[in-house]
Amino acid sequence: MKRLTLSSLALVLVSSALPRAAAAQAGPSGVRGDMIAQIDDAAGKIQQLAEAIPQDKYSWRPGAGVRSVSEAFMHVAGGNYFLMSFAGVPAPAGTSENMDAITERAKVVDQLKRSFAHVRAAIAAASDADLDKPTEMFGQKTTYRNVYLTEVAHAHEHLGQLIAYARMNGITPPWSMPAR
Repeated sequence: MKRLTLSSLALVLVSSALPRAAAAQAGPSGVRGDMIAQIDDAAGKIQQLAEAIPQDKYSWRPGAGVRSVSEAFMHVAGGNYFLMSFAGVPAPAGTSENMDAITERAKVVDQLKRSFAHVRAAIAAASDADLDKPTEMFGQKTTYRNVYLTEVAHAHEHLGQLIAYARMNGITPPWSMPAR
């Protein structure tokens, strides 16, 4: 009886430690962890769309004066760098000033991956206290927290746009395809 009890206790202790160990490896917890989880969700889906849309559709636009597929993807990538600058995190050296000019699918996908990694790293490197640091964004006084929240909203806003672009071109988002 004691052996069963000790084994059960050991199992409980080990299994309760696993989520904490995984969380420690995953990065920040709390609101910064939530922000990173939201960025990861949007980034993963945007990158899947970038890979699912054929190169010949990258120049498609829903109307005159509206961003093309590649321009929409590159707007997201450029925005990732630009928004982080309001939290004191400059774009890496060598980042293109004219991201809209990048139209080749492989390069677009690469830029998306790099820019989302930049966002993840910026949020992960910030401390909880950093969230309350004052800054200015678009001429308004705000905090680093709001900069990061704006980034999350921006990524999800354009995810919706890119889902619409894909569906208008007969492309089903990969994550919403029926399981086979």
